[in-house]
Amino acid sequence: QVQVVESGGGLGQPGGSLRLSCVASGNIFSFYAMRWYRQTPGKQRELVASITSGGSTFYADFVKGRFTISGENAKNTAYLQMDRLKVEDTGDYYCFIIIGGGREYWGQGTQVTVSA
Repeated sequence: QVQVVESGGGLGQPGGSLRLSCVASGNIFSFYAMRWYRQTPGKQRELVASITSGGSTFYADFVKGRFTISGENAKNTAYLQMDRLKVEDTGDYYCFIIIGGGREYWGQGTQVTVSA
């Protein structure tokens, strides 16, 4: 059984920062990638950023230069540092992991609200 738990959401101000965490636990023998997705009001879930076990990263254009993804492989943990927040960053943020055997798991999500 594998669990994925996000934390760190909440209220942020435009121009401010928030840091999300994603911790995976359970029968994880090898880890391939962790991704952050978000679902903003009126839109479908979209990829925000990803990181592989080797440290390769990807960012969606709408967060490049503002968000930073990082990870600690030994702890099966990933972070999303969100700087220079915008109102349009408001939404539910989900962690998605890919582990050995091609198994994939979603977290329950954490809500981010950016408002003055």
